[in-house]
Amino acid sequence: MKKYLLSLILIVILSSWSLQDGKWRQLFNGKDLTGWQQVGPGKFVVEEGLLKTVGGMGMILYPAEKFSNVILRVVYKVKDNDCNSGVFIRIPEKPADEWVAVNKGYEVQIDNGIRHVGGDYHCTGVLYSLTKAMSHPQKKSGEWNTMEITLDGQRTVVNVNGEKVTDFKEGDPVPPKTRSFEPERGPRPESGYIGLQNHDSLSTVYFREVAVRPLK
Repeated sequence: MKKYLLSLILIVILSSWSLQDGKWRQLFNGKDLTGWQQVGPGKFVVEEGLLKTVGGMGMILYPAEKFSNVILRVVYKVKDNDCNSGVFIRIPEKPADEWVAVNKGYEVQIDNGIRHVGGDYHCTGVLYSLTKAMSHPQKKSGEWNTMEITLDGQRTVVNVNGEKVTDFKEGDPVPPKTRSFEPERGPRPESGYIGLQNHDSLSTVYFREVAVRPLK
């Protein structure tokens, strides 16, 4: 426990230095899950320098700090177009289970199945079931995608492969909840924890980069 606490303190110190100089700071070291914590079923494993989702529905949390006024960059690819995952943002407290992250934070969706139930509200780059996709820029399965999530005060902007998919500000209208698994409606905090979702046993998603830098 003492060794773990010292590691977290070191991560926070290094994080502070990196944020001050405005450079991208890597939250995934490409080797193991140091700095991350599994929450809920399933797991993430590291294969050939990549994070890989296994089973679910769960998530890995980055518990060392909350983020606000930053750009979060995630580079990922999916095994096939029906693979489901997501990036959790604005989680107010460290979640006891993955549903806390779903209902109290936002999930930036990764799922290219735009013909699924939910369509433009359940596809890559949206705040899951809350915002409608402005574009559909995810690449073919097996190709790398770059998602950049800007947390600017109460505004959340999501770009995928250089195209804007979401531009949302707290208080903007959202559709009513229609399915039990959709998130609760309501405001989210400006500052919160982040995480990555491992959705189910049929969804395999790889992440090679998770990085953050402050807004200029």
